[in-house]
Amino acid sequence: MDLALLRTFVTVHRAGSFTRAAALLGLSQPAVTSQIRTLERQLGRPLFLRRARGVTPTTIGDELAHKAAPHLDALVEITESGLDDESSLRTLHLAGPPEFTAERALPALVELTGEDGQGFALRVSFGNADETLEGLAAGHHDLAISTARPRGGLLTATPLCDEEHVLVAAPGWLEEIGPGVPHVKDAAALENLPVVEVHESLPFVSRYWGSVFDCRPVAAGTVVVPDLRAVLTCAVAGAGLAVLPRYLCAPALDRGDLVALHDPAVPPLRTYFLVVRTGTLAMPHIARAYEGLLHTAAHWS
Repeated sequence: MDLALLRTFVTVHRAGSFTRAAALLGLSQPAVTSQIRTLERQLGRPLFLRRARGVTPTTIGDELAHKAAPHLDALVEITESGLDDESSLRTLHLAGPPEFTAERALPALVELTGEDGQGFALRVSFGNADETLEGLAAGHHDLAISTARPRGGLLTATPLCDEEHVLVAAPGWLEEIGPGVPHVKDAAALENLPVVEVHESLPFVSRYWGSVFDCRPVAAGTVVVPDLRAVLTCAVAGAGLAVLPRYLCAPALDRGDLVALHDPAVPPLRTYFLVVRTGTLAMPHIARAYEGLLHTAAHWS
């Protein structure tokens, strides 16, 4: 049986679509369709049911994928290992949001890069959830951290940790808000405060307002800067209120550079997922990084 046909089949099975598989393989959709039909003729069984959106594997298709995919992944591992003959280190390509990756993931991974002679070299890319997952699916990254859970069988996601969001401002704004701080009862007390955010759409503030106050914020962004670390710096400098992850603003809160403006009974949370292409955890350097991050995240507060 032609290994190229099996590779195409496994890619379609994981992607759930001929179109998606064609993009990942660098082939035309008719070429992928032709290869799948050839494999079905050789086996004498249908492997996929064609749907309005994508394809669904038949029972035979699922069974073949279960048997073939690990062996194809192993062959990829052998091939890629041959590229590193001059070095004992494999390279791990990681992608994720800049602030979380820099502040939480990288410190954990750096400890693994040369540990016990089983480490890896590290290359990092920053991007939003859509960019990160698209790059992972296309093979540009080995491991991704995302705030969105991917759909389909091409990518496998595991919850990594929950991030608590805190409404903060510099202490100088307390007089503007009035009595009751830090336990603001509703959003009305905050309407006159300027807002520091990462985007004009106010994603963090809007999520907080919707979750806690059940309304939308009325203020526009006074300072908009596309990095939460810069948002933190601006908030400390007195530019206005901000919604920040607790891990990022905790030191400033402890020092008194920021104060929490609200103490909700149930704080807003955002979940991070650790994502790989299905089957690639058979590669030791990816598995090592994956397991190391999960272990470290279990101890994050």
